[in-house]
Formats: sequence, C-alpha cells, structure tokens
Amino acid sequence: YMGHQSLQTLQPLLREVRRLDDKQLLMEVQMLEARVHHALLNLSKAKAALVGSRTAANAIYCPPLQQAQLDLLGGILHAQEKDFKTAFSYFYEAFETHHSLEAGGARAREALSYMLLSKVMAGQVDDVTPILASKNVLRYTGREVEAMKAVAAAAKARDLHAFVAARDEHADVLSVDPVVTSHLAALYDSMVEAHFLRIIEPYSHVEIAHVATRVKLPLPDVEAKLSQMILDKKLHGTLDQATACLIVYPDDPPDTCYPAALATVDNMSNVVDALLGKWQGKYDPPKDEKNDEKDGKKDEKKDEKKDEKKDEKKDEKVEAAKPDKK
Repeated sequence: YMGHQSLQTLQPLLREVRRLDDKQLLMEVQMLEARVHHALLNLSKAKAALVGSRTAANAIYCPPLQQAQLDLLGGILHAQEKDFKTAFSYFYEAFETHHSLEAGGARAREALSYMLLSKVMAGQVDDVTPILASKNVLRYTGREVEAMKAVAAAAKARDLHAFVAARDEHADVLSVDPVVTSHLAALYDSMVEAHFLRIIEPYSHVEIAHVATRVKLPLPDVEAKLSQMILDKKLHGTLDQATACLIVYPDDPPDTCYPAALATVDNMSNVVDALLGKWQGKYDPPKDEKNDEKDGKKDEKKDEKKDEKKDEKKDEKVEAAKPDKK
C-alpha cells in the first residue's frame, strides 16, 4: 500500500519537475521512482525510470555520489534479472566511487557486500578470495564481510547445512537488506534442489522419510519440495502417497523419429511445390539480359560489315565502268 501511495505522490511531482526543466531534481525524483518500482517488483518500470534518471544525469554535471547511487541501483536491477556479470561491474563502479570519497563508509561496505553476493550467485565463488585480498578492500572488515565469506564458503562446498548455519549465524546482518535476503532465498532453493537430486540419484524407488532424514528437514517440507520439483520438471518421477515413496523414472532417450518425419514431410512439400511451379511455367530459366545485349551487338556488327562489303563492291563496279581517259 505504501508503495502505491508513493507512486501517486510522485506522478504530479514528476510532471511539475518536467515543466520546470530542472534536470538535477528530475534525476533525483526518477531515481526515487525507480527504487519504488523495484520495491513493488515492477522491474520494467524500474528500469525505465532509471534510464530516464541517467538521461537527465548525462545532460548536467552529476556529482560522484549521485552517480554512485545510480550505479548501485543499476546493479541491483541487473541482479534481479539474473545478469550478475553486469551487476558486478555496476557494484564495482559504485564501490570505487564511495571508497575514493568516503573510505570505510557504510555505502562502500554495502557496495562491497553486493559485489561478493553477485559473485556467489553467478557461481564464481573462487573470485571472492581475490576480491577480499585486493588493496582497496583490506580495510573493510566487519560483520557484513564475514557473513558473505561464510555464505561463499558454504556455496563453494555445496553444503546446505553449512549455508543454513551461516545464514542463521549472521541473520542480524543478512536479513536487514531485502536485496540480500531475496537472493539468498533463491540460492537456498537452488542448493536444496541440488542436494535433493544428489541424494535421490542412486535410487529408482526411495522412501520420502529416508530423504527427509538425509537432508535433515521436516517431512512435510520435503514432500512439498519434491512436488514442486516434479511440477517444474526438474525431477522426473512421481510421489506414491499410498506407500509414502518417491518413484524416479529413468530418463527417456530422445525420440528422433518425430523430427525425422517432419523433415521428410517438409522436403516432400518443397519437391511438390517445385514440380507444380515448373508445370505452371514459373521456373522457366530466365533470359540473361546481358547475353541478349551481347548477341544484339554481335548481330549489329555483322550487319555493318555486310553493308561495308556491299558498298566496296559497288564502288569497284563503278570504277570499272568508267572509261579510260588514256
């Protein structure tokens, strides 16, 4: 409700600012609008508002801190779209700006935590250690950095229980930021699915209680997660409620008969169309205009030579008919 109310307040303000043509104020208002749309999970409108804010910033001199805020917001939106490589570049630019202006500040720590989070979410966990060992990052120590290090270590080891332990241990830091919370929830889901698949892989028929014991999760949560994986086609199987078991189906080999039949029908259709077109005269070989021109020029030259020979013969006859003056 608060987000929609904020948008209703921002719309008349935006119209008034555009009428005044105040680029500085327009950049700030559109950046605020992008934040509100992001909070409402409307990514398309958030990106449009951010583009408008960047356009206004390019028209004037943009202070470095505000440029860093634009970069930070751009990285958050790209991370929301799972483009973590681009998001990392934006976070890095924001971190460098904040570090140069306010070394050790809270905003620089926030950008650094987002940098580490983007590397973890992109599966590039090995890059976390070199980032933390870089010159500009060495002075940034604290709960935020330690929390990201613990999450990265758990993700690298693919240890679900270590991840849950790290999340619970640093809950006072990780649960405060909604951006970090949403991405860690997605990471938890992917790690749970990978953990389930690793446990189920050797079996074709396994009790759900055994899976719950192995993953150390409540039985209802395990059933719900398995059902979701089956519906999402991440697990090829079914749940037998009568025996409380999971039946895993073997992966079917790809059927090449149907694509081959479609290709055959397509080729036959092309052949029939070609024969029909040939019968209707559509595929008669076209005349080559250049060859026609060449042939025409040759014929003209031949005619000219014949005319010249005729004229020469006439002249010879005329000369022969003249009386000799001698």
